[in-house]
Formats: sequence, C-alpha cells, structure tokens
Amino acid sequence: MNLPASIVQAFAPTGRLRASINLGNPVLAGQDAGGAAKGVSVDLAREFARRLGVEADLVVFDNASKSVDAVATQQADIGFFAIDPKRAEHIAFTPPYVLIEGCYLVREDSSLRANEEVDRRGQRVVAGRGSAYDLYLTRELKQAQLVHAESSQAVVQHFLDSGAEVAAGVKQQLEADARRIGGVRLLPGRFMVIRQAMGCPRSRGAEAAAALSAFVEEMKASGFVAQALARHGVQGASVAPAGA
Repeated sequence: MNLPASIVQAFAPTGRLRASINLGNPVLAGQDAGGAAKGVSVDLAREFARRLGVEADLVVFDNASKSVDAVATQQADIGFFAIDPKRAEHIAFTPPYVLIEGCYLVREDSSLRANEEVDRRGQRVVAGRGSAYDLYLTRELKQAQLVHAESSQAVVQHFLDSGAEVAAGVKQQLEADARRIGGVRLLPGRFMVIRQAMGCPRSRGAEAAAALSAFVEEMKASGFVAQALARHGVQGASVAPAGA
C-alpha cells in the first residue's frame, strides 16, 4: 500500500497510531504470560502502523463497549469490532476480516434444545453489556428478558449466580467456560454470525475509511489474517470472504 501523507495524518494525528484493543473477545485478543496484549487484532494494528510509518500504541480495554467508545470519541484512531448499525453512527467500518459465531449456553438439565426455543416469556438471557450480541439481541428478542453482565468474560458467572436460563456469547468464550465449570452445554448451531471488522472515527473522512478497507482486503488476500489466527491458536473462526 502506498499511503499518502494525508492518510498518515488522518490516522496518526498525534504522531502515533492509537489502536483500541478489546480483551473481551478471545478470538481477537488476549494476554501473554507477561500481561501484554496479543492476538490477531494486535498483529493487524502493528502492521497498519508499519504501513503508516509510525509506532502503534495499544489502548487496551476489557470489553467491547469501552473499546468502541474510545474510537467513537477519538481517544483511539482505529479499533476492532463487530459490525453493528448502532456503532456505525460514529464509526466507519471496513469489510469484515473474520467471521465468528454467537451461541447460547444453558445448564445441562435445561429443557432448551434449540436456539429457536430461547425467545420465550420467562427466559432470561445474559449478555455482555455493549457487546455485538447484546446489540443484536436487544433488537431481536421479543419475549425473553435480556440481562447484562459487565463484560463478556463475566457472562457465564453472572448466568450461574443469577439463576438465569441462558447465557449468550462468542462460541469460543462459552466453550472455554463450559470446559472450566462443567454442568453446562452449548445449544447446537448459532444464533448469529459476528462479522469482525476494523473501524475508525467517521470524522477522519471517506479517504481514510477507504484506505483502512483496502488494508483489510489486502490482509485477507495475502494470508496475513489466516496466519495470525493459526499463530495464536484461534479455533472456530474463519477468514471473511473478499469484499464481504
């Protein structure tokens, strides 16, 4: 990519690229043994900074809502989020680079056997506040009650402590929690496909948004995203198709 000075200025007005990193989604990011952020989003942030010719500063958050707010309020220059129309009011999204699944978790003795059975009166569904699946379920659930945990990592514990009927989240996080605590199971299939993309403040302009989209498409086509997923041991996520 040949990035003009106007693009560098749009993305790094402070002279460094501030990248908002969400540790609440294990597909995107996690921490190494020393507590430093790592993952596909970190790799993409550093590669984009390299293309701009600046250093990357990682601005790390424990949930999606805080990470989104940092970009929407221009406390960060780029971020890594699930595409959602509400977020798009303030953030210009690229095409997705990764597709992951949103799933439901229930207790082993639950009568629920299918995703279609969840949206019923009397069912309480726990979701991480401000997460992609929280925003989606807020629009889609008509009869079940949506209950909020403070972060995606806290969903299953909140589900257990509150006696709610269902926990909702990213498949990989729920699978990890199920292995850890036992006595629970995931419902078959998924209730949504989560399209993970990069984004920047809309105020940075159409030229900047187009440059970020072109970067994402190149990272998919070159194998960079696939290699990053493999390097970080991410299972169950797929590279999004070109132009998706």
